[in-house]
Amino acid sequence: MTMGHEQYDVVVVGGGVNGTGIAMDAAGRNLKVLLCEMNDLASATSSNSSKLIHGGLRYLEHYEFRLVQKALAERESLLKNSPHIMWPMRFRLPHRPHLRPAWMIRTGLFLYDHLAKREMLPGSRSIRFDKSGPLKPDITKGFEYSDGWVDDARLVILTAKKAQESGATILTRTKCVNAVRGDKNWTVTLRDMVSEEEKTVSARVIVNASGPWVSKLFGETLSMPAPKAIRMVKGSHIVVPKLNQDQEAYILQNEDERIVFVIPYEDQFSLVGTTDVEYEGDPKDAKISPEETDYLLKIVNAHFVRQLEPSDVVWSYSGVRPLMDGEEENAQKASRDYSFEIDQAKGKAPLISVFGGKITTYRKLAEVATNKLCHFFPEAGGRWTKTAVLPGGDFATKDSLAAELKQNFPWLADDIISRYVRTYGTASRELLQGCTSMEELGQLFTGNLYEKEVQHLVKHEWAMTSEDILWRRTKQGLYASTSDVEALDAYLEKNL
Repeated sequence: MTMGHEQYDVVVVGGGVNGTGIAMDAAGRNLKVLLCEMNDLASATSSNSSKLIHGGLRYLEHYEFRLVQKALAERESLLKNSPHIMWPMRFRLPHRPHLRPAWMIRTGLFLYDHLAKREMLPGSRSIRFDKSGPLKPDITKGFEYSDGWVDDARLVILTAKKAQESGATILTRTKCVNAVRGDKNWTVTLRDMVSEEEKTVSARVIVNASGPWVSKLFGETLSMPAPKAIRMVKGSHIVVPKLNQDQEAYILQNEDERIVFVIPYEDQFSLVGTTDVEYEGDPKDAKISPEETDYLLKIVNAHFVRQLEPSDVVWSYSGVRPLMDGEEENAQKASRDYSFEIDQAKGKAPLISVFGGKITTYRKLAEVATNKLCHFFPEAGGRWTKTAVLPGGDFATKDSLAAELKQNFPWLADDIISRYVRTYGTASRELLQGCTSMEELGQLFTGNLYEKEVQHLVKHEWAMTSEDILWRRTKQGLYASTSDVEALDAYLEKNL
């Protein structure tokens, strides 16, 4: 069945952090925007990161000073605009003198402190570890510096919400199956992956922001050769019982010159990652290998008193990073920077394609891409996203918002308030509207995930499946049994 034909200025293909970022920026400049994503938002690379807003300390070793400076400059803007899903974090780097001498680390940290202006984050310093800490007693010296944490999947969801509030149309589970180039417009065929219904729209410009599928889209949908190749690199992470004592994170050096993060995660756990493994195949099929699990556990066990085994792994995930393909001999040296290709063949509708990128620079990437878009729309507005607060981020401090919720909903448990604040921010008020008791939150599915929250996610955040809810909108999947998941699936099937 074919439905109506609507005209858009821009069709963005890809619902990851880059695609939603571009849709948000372009819609805020008064362009008519449609974003289509063939799966759920943030269903691939953008929900499988190390959850860090960081400059990339280790990139300094590869002389990527421009990338680090750009990321450091973005770091504080993001922390200010999304204080519910992002927050500062201190990182401790145990000194292993046989791997990197102290002078090299101090030099790197000095650059890290000074390559961009800092207002929120304290600088680096030398530290000593004592026997009361979680590290092995032979590790006595180290360094400490600042970076930031982000709930990556929620960043994508909230960016899509901001795009929608600015006028964009967001279509999830909708695949761009064909795009025919005309003189002034693209004719784009979209397929609803649930109903299999198709519709055709027109767009003056297409933005290919499909991440690891960016090159594939050229041949399958656009009927043209890809202008450049990408290098697919798999990064895997494991979640284990909590190793971090407080809210500090650790950055561990390894014999192969790579580093591994150990980050506080969802109160009761630690997140360990990442690996860098060359990958071929469909990005959606990426999974951690036993060798990657052993690699991460070996590094952790070399540093921490508590020794872990594969049976301690609570959860794991893998994502495929689409990096620009250069001449580097191994994955860890491939650049995390981004580039654009603009195809504006004479007399034909333009195409902009995004290659590479990292989550910390997503807003800047989107701004640069939208600036390029605006060459074709001279009536468009100017830059606006540097100080744009994402939905739910309009509050002074987490503590003050938590206190307000406690006053208005005194029956609500502190652990639920804490999670709502760092998940929804001020949108927690909307979620809880009309509730006067725990009973009115409805059915408990797992952890502290209640029916009222599920309804909110389906109505306001494009959630359709238990996976959407348990792993991308929340991390309540960490507490869910098989029967819990089945109950949630049954509820969604009945109520959707």
